[in-house]
Amino acid sequence: MREGWRWFGPDDPVSLDDIRQAGATEIVTSLHHIKPGKLWPLAEIEKRKAQIETTPEGRSNLFWSVVESVHPHDAIKQGLPERDYYVEIWIETMRNLAKVGINTICYNFMPAIYWTRTDLNYLLPTGARSLRYDNSTFAAFDVFILKRDGARNSYDLETLDRADRIFRGLSDFEIDQVTRTLTAGLPGSPGGSENLNLFRDKLEEFSRFDKDSYRRNLKWFLERVLPVAEELGIKLGIHPDDPPRPLLGLPRIVSTPDDIRWIFEAVPSSSNGLTLCVGTFGVRSDNNLPEMAKQFGDKIFFAHLRSTARDKSDPESFIEAGHIDGDIDMVAVIRALLDAEKDGKNIVFRPDHGHRMLGDLKKDVTPGYSAIGRLRGLAEIRGVIKCFEWMS
Repeated sequence: MREGWRWFGPDDPVSLDDIRQAGATEIVTSLHHIKPGKLWPLAEIEKRKAQIETTPEGRSNLFWSVVESVHPHDAIKQGLPERDYYVEIWIETMRNLAKVGINTICYNFMPAIYWTRTDLNYLLPTGARSLRYDNSTFAAFDVFILKRDGARNSYDLETLDRADRIFRGLSDFEIDQVTRTLTAGLPGSPGGSENLNLFRDKLEEFSRFDKDSYRRNLKWFLERVLPVAEELGIKLGIHPDDPPRPLLGLPRIVSTPDDIRWIFEAVPSSSNGLTLCVGTFGVRSDNNLPEMAKQFGDKIFFAHLRSTARDKSDPESFIEAGHIDGDIDMVAVIRALLDAEKDGKNIVFRPDHGHRMLGDLKKDVTPGYSAIGRLRGLAEIRGVIKCFEWMS
């Protein structure tokens, strides 16, 4: 397995030299300044690749190995007439990436929002900070702040009661903070109460779809891009829904093993694969991650390794735990991924979200992407891999 690290470009507080010191060699990044639906020009890709791979004298080499992400335009996800235009742009971007030797693309097909957390700075007993999803706080936002039609039908009475108490205890400032956090996963929006109508509009666009119709739109997309991906030698790894269950009345189609099997069977292709985001899938107690890693091993092209811990009092809520702690048997997952490496396959993984800790508590950091917490996670994962190497 090859050690990767997510980098958000030249403005990332974590520098390329920081990544070298962590020992990772594979950079996972994107052209974040280019909006979904816009072409990634070859010159822009080459510029970013040069930033990463032009190695100062005496430094270790880094390689741009994985793109995370090239987002399909909403017209593709919604099956609108203009999707033909946007899929050609997506394909041309893929061709440009292939020209510079980048052959793994992580993408998602999540509707409207790409990830959801209620707290980006949750205090742990250790004094470190973590990302957290609290289902009752989310319900308070959905029912009393967003005021989504039919929102109450998404929660049981106990959750609604807790949500009511939470909402009544929020100040105006806290309402704005909750809103800002929960709309942050909407691409192109800075979040906050002033963008709530934009958030509502985007949800309304996607609320017209059920799971079957949304699956049909994904199948249409894959039928057009996968033949080109095969021709170019590019592997596409779809990222799971985050969190992997129905949210805000939106369809979720990448949440369970059955969902993954459907994707592979709907459009069979050597380039049709999975980004195994262990922490995301692990939010569901019915997702057996070691078994999923075994079952889909030959289709896992990229991996995010971290663990989550569900609340004992409310299993719909969770924190992002230490990378090899929490509810997931990460050692067994890593064993399965190592077993999947055959016929020259070498999976790139990255330590996913890390705890904010030590000196990073005093710095501005990208939520989940502080340097020290991920460094700790990478060291733990590296230790597990080394043990299996010594045993073999």
